[in-house]
Amino acid sequence: MVTRTAPTPEDERARFVERFGSSLTAAGFPRLPARVFACLLARDSGTLTAAELGEALAVSPAAVSGAVRYLETTRMIHREREPGSRRDVFVVADDAWHDVMINSSATYGPITATLREGVGLVGGRRTPAGHRLALSVEFLEFITEEMKGIATRWEERRARLG
Repeated sequence: MVTRTAPTPEDERARFVERFGSSLTAAGFPRLPARVFACLLARDSGTLTAAELGEALAVSPAAVSGAVRYLETTRMIHREREPGSRRDVFVVADDAWHDVMINSSATYGPITATLREGVGLVGGRRTPAGHRLALSVEFLEFITEEMKGIATRWEERRARLG
């Protein structure tokens, strides 16, 4: 007979990290950055060093380095210097989703500029390709404008949440 012990809080946290990481991966995120993001979200402090991330996720320091670089690029986390130390800690903001979504202009700006330039390069708006690129520009500009209103409404709602 196998005796099972009740899962510890750390076991439950690890289970959540893997489950949420899998959800993000299914949505298109690279696997390890998804797990790193989930791991940081699930910590009360919202911070871990590269060594702590490696240990928590059973991955190499090199793998952690690539994952955090991806997450910093997407603005999902940021790096801080641990007070009184030379070690970096990786930090997820309490409102990380807000930061990622609201900074869409930083993401979409260069894409929109390139698409806008491409309209002329493929023969202008009257060509099927030019029309498609122009429509993409209009959509991304629309999304960027809408995000400003969403940000305002979220800040009002968050204030009500306390």
